[in-house]
Amino acid sequence: MRYLRAVSMAFSMYSRLPMPWVRWSDDCRAWVLCAFPLVGAVLGLLLLAWSALADLLTLTPQLRAAGAVLLPLAYTGGIHMDGFCDTCDALASHQDRARKLEILKDSRVGAFAVLGCVSYLLLQYALWCQPGWEKEDLWALALVPVLSRAMSGYGALTQPGARADGLLAAFTEQEQGRGRQRFLLFLCALLALAIGMLGVGCAAVAAAILVYLWYIQMARREFGGLTGDLAGWFLQVCELGCLAAMVLAREIAEVLI
Repeated sequence: MRYLRAVSMAFSMYSRLPMPWVRWSDDCRAWVLCAFPLVGAVLGLLLLAWSALADLLTLTPQLRAAGAVLLPLAYTGGIHMDGFCDTCDALASHQDRARKLEILKDSRVGAFAVLGCVSYLLLQYALWCQPGWEKEDLWALALVPVLSRAMSGYGALTQPGARADGLLAAFTEQEQGRGRQRFLLFLCALLALAIGMLGVGCAAVAAAILVYLWYIQMARREFGGLTGDLAGWFLQVCELGCLAAMVLAREIAEVLI
């Protein structure tokens, strides 16, 4: 029952899906990050459903791409994009570590957040507009949101936090983290194997690993550890990187063949 409550808490926090009310308790909160990949699994299914609907209605590539870009924002409520924008502002400030952490907590939107968000969505749209997506590629892309969330949860449980308060700290402050770490690491490995066997999914796996290593190094250097906003930044960059890597790998394969 505790795990079902953790799942409900994860969907309530990280998606806009209506969920039954549950009491938020420490023992359930400790397992929210393990349920986080399930939120990504539903997003992947929604993307597959959108692709099938686009095929049925014979939509143009532009409309398909627009749906693929807007669907994650509508499903998550923009919570991860909000973290991405805050991180763009903080990184572009070139201030000291303490000031960057203050910028992350600032609810106001700066110029660099707007530029980062627009650039991100434009590039994502352009990548989705690329023709010739195979079924194997789409299945790999549907698994990417699961992998990105599993990697995000694993990082949160294994890396130091930048501050003692905040959303991420609330989910990682419990002491019984070893079992959760093993579970998420195993899930990451399993998903990486599955994605790597689908189409050019191996390129997506390579991109996800590179983005994760960059994320950990950047978070430690610039902020002294992880925060919820940085976790949102990682999710957005990881999923964009996987999409870009698959497009690039497919183009290279066509040239070589």
